[in-house]
Amino acid sequence: MKIPFFSCFSSFTKEKNNNNDYPEGQIHNGSFRLFTYNQLKLATRNFHSSEKVGEGGFGSVYKGRLVDGSFVAVKVLSVEVESMRGEREFVAELATLANIKHQNLVSLKGCCVEGVHRYLVYNYMENNSLYSTFLGSEERRMRFNWETRRDISIGVARGLDFLHEELKPHIVHRDIKAKNILLDWNFTPKVSDFGLAKLLRDEASHISTRVAGTLGYLAPEYANSGQVSRKSDVYSFGVLLIQIVSGLAVVDAYEDIERFIVEKAWAAYQSNNLIKLVDPMLNMNFPEEEALKFLKVGLLCVQETAKLRPRMAEVVEKLTNKTNIKDVIISKPGFVADLRNIRIKNQNSPQETGSAGATFASSIWSLANLAR
Repeated sequence: MKIPFFSCFSSFTKEKNNNNDYPEGQIHNGSFRLFTYNQLKLATRNFHSSEKVGEGGFGSVYKGRLVDGSFVAVKVLSVEVESMRGEREFVAELATLANIKHQNLVSLKGCCVEGVHRYLVYNYMENNSLYSTFLGSEERRMRFNWETRRDISIGVARGLDFLHEELKPHIVHRDIKAKNILLDWNFTPKVSDFGLAKLLRDEASHISTRVAGTLGYLAPEYANSGQVSRKSDVYSFGVLLIQIVSGLAVVDAYEDIERFIVEKAWAAYQSNNLIKLVDPMLNMNFPEEEALKFLKVGLLCVQETAKLRPRMAEVVEKLTNKTNIKDVIISKPGFVADLRNIRIKNQNSPQETGSAGATFASSIWSLANLAR
């Protein structure tokens, strides 16, 4: 089934294509640009494998160079035309996201809506993602001294605080993890993929599983009930914070005991030896009091009872100020042991499970849930 373009974009595109004179990037809604497929194909050298810089549930990401010499990241949406909303709504949502500006959020430059093609165009991040640049090897982690880790942690917290508190309606990210934190040339963190769930229908199960979350980062109440809230993001941030300080994998597939990073952090906390969790690649070159504070803030964020978790504004305050949380009371963390056991309540369709994630009810995609 082919969905027709909305009239203004369709006629404009046809006219320009017939004249072979389509401008490098048509301006739409201020700084938001509509690109043609041919422009993005040229920029990425026909989406050559050597230009591929990432891949996720939404699709592959390629590095591209526009005619003006600027570099961009082009995300290929792995969806069928039938699973998308109409073009008018799609571009309108994208234009809205393009107007959300913060130094710790990735910038959306434009999109391509042409035939069966759906592409998003972002500013290019020179240091890729926190996952690819920081995790994976001791050599990589050695590049990140304490000051860099501290700045990245605080930057991500500020980006989420902006999404949660300053935007109206609020936006809940739903999938905070190392792969979704991009780093620019100066290692400034940029939260990516925020709000993209608004653009896609829940019928595309491979997309809804992607947005549902990732094992190890997924808040237990979100997984068990399907009810998303800002405290769900707080949980995921807490896991990420512990990961940045410790350098540990979120889920260790090779250990039967304490497989999850939150389990390891909780065990260290209970034994009054939280300092042992700090990444040995730092070679003891870190302020012990601050490192312990960061780990305790991470544990506060992953408490099993969602209402006990701090809001992101409180997290920023604790991380940036000399707040003494030595005597703070921290309750046990919660975690999702196996996504295959998740059952989401859905009044309109049978319950579903999946090995890679959970298929969430259509209500989760609603603006009401985004605004919680």
